[in-house]
Amino acid sequence: MKALILAAGEGTRLRPLTSNIPKPLLTVAGRPYLAHLVQALGDAGIKEQVILVGWKANRVKEFFGDGGQMGVELSYLEQKERLGTANAIGVAEGVMDGDFICVNGDVVMAPEAVAEMVSTFQKDHTPFMGAVEVPEPQRFGVVQHENGKLVRIIEKPSNPPSKLINGGFFGLTTEIFDHIRKTGRSPRGEYEFTDTLNMMASNTEVAVRNIKGEWMDVGYPWELLRANEFLMGRLKRDIRGTVEEGAVLKGEVVVEEGALIRSGSYIEGPAYISKGCDIGPNCYIRPSTSLGEEVRIGSSVEVKNSIVMKRAHIPHHNYVGDSIIGERCNFGAGTKVANLRFDDRTVRVTNKGQMLSSGRRKLGVVMGDDVKTGINAMIEPGTVIWEGTVVGMGARARGNIGPNSKVF
Repeated sequence: MKALILAAGEGTRLRPLTSNIPKPLLTVAGRPYLAHLVQALGDAGIKEQVILVGWKANRVKEFFGDGGQMGVELSYLEQKERLGTANAIGVAEGVMDGDFICVNGDVVMAPEAVAEMVSTFQKDHTPFMGAVEVPEPQRFGVVQHENGKLVRIIEKPSNPPSKLINGGFFGLTTEIFDHIRKTGRSPRGEYEFTDTLNMMASNTEVAVRNIKGEWMDVGYPWELLRANEFLMGRLKRDIRGTVEEGAVLKGEVVVEEGALIRSGSYIEGPAYISKGCDIGPNCYIRPSTSLGEEVRIGSSVEVKNSIVMKRAHIPHHNYVGDSIIGERCNFGAGTKVANLRFDDRTVRVTNKGQMLSSGRRKLGVVMGDDVKTGINAMIEPGTVIWEGTVVGMGARARGNIGPNSKVF
C-alpha cells in the first residue's frame, strides 16, 4: 500500500515563517514537521510514499531525497496550478494503482493513531475518512454521519451541526479518481475534495473513523507551538554532543552530535539541541524548546517553550518565551520578548489583515528570517515581525511589522 501526502500549499497563513521556507520544512521538535508524518506512516508499514509538492518544491525534494535516511521510499509529484484539493489528489491518478492512504501534509497526529487506521484499512479495504472532535468546528469541514457512515461534509458552516470535523486523513481506492473527474468547481473556483467525498458517499459506503489521541491542523504560526509541545513530549534522552562539566541537563534532552553545551547551562527537558548549536555558558533553556542547527544561545539568556530556527543568535541577556524565531535572526544585548498581557487575557494576533485570537494565554513573537534587534529592544506579546526588519536600540515593537521595516 502507498501513501499520498498533500504538501503543495504555500502556507500563506503561516507567514512570515513561510516567506522563504516551504511549509513542510518548518521545524517542530528538532525536525521539519512533515518528517514526523513521513516517519509515522513508515512505522505503520507504508514504505512507499508520494509527496505532492508545489511552492519551493526543490527545497522539499532536496531535504527528503529518496527517503532512504528515514527507511522509506519517497517519490514526488508536482501540482502546477493550485486548483483545489480534489485537483491535487487527481494529480496522483495512475501513480496510485491500488488502495492508498491520503493525508494532508499539515496534520499532526499521534503515530499510534496513524498505525491503527492504516491497519484497519489494510484489513477491510473500506474507504474511510478520519474525523476528530474540536471545540471550534466552524473553521473546518463538519462531518455528518449515520451509524459510522459518511452522509456529507459541510465546509466551514456558521452554525455547525456537530463538533466532528474532517481530520485530513483518508483511506481511498482508485474509484476516487472517477469521482474527481466528475467534480465541478466550487463557488470560489476550486475543485474541492469535500465535494468529491460528498458525491462518493451518495454512491458508495465511506466509513467515518475517529482519530484517537492528539490531532492538530497547523494553519497559523502559533499552532506550530502546540505541535512542538506535543511532539517534544515524545522525546527520549539522547546526548551525543559535547557537554562541559558544570552543565545540567534534566529529563528528556536531545543534544545532537556537533553541538556544544558550555558550563553553567541549565537545560530542562523536553528540549532539542540540533547539531552545531553553541549553548551557554550560564544560560537557562526551559521545557519544549527546539533549537535548529547552529543556533547560538549565550550568557544570561533564558529561552522557554520556543522554536528557534537555523543559525539564529540570541547571545546575551535576552528573554524569549512562547515564540517562534526565524532563520539567521540576531538579538542585541538585553532584547526582551514579552509573552503575557497585563490583563491576563488571551493574546490576539494580526493575520492577513484580521485580528485573531491565538487561543493562548502566553504568546511572544512570531519572527521571520533575518530580523535584527538592537540593545534593549522590547517586543510586545503577539507581535509579528516580517523578514529583514530591524528593531533599533531601545525600540518597542508591537502589532504586525511588514518586511524590511525599520523600527526606532
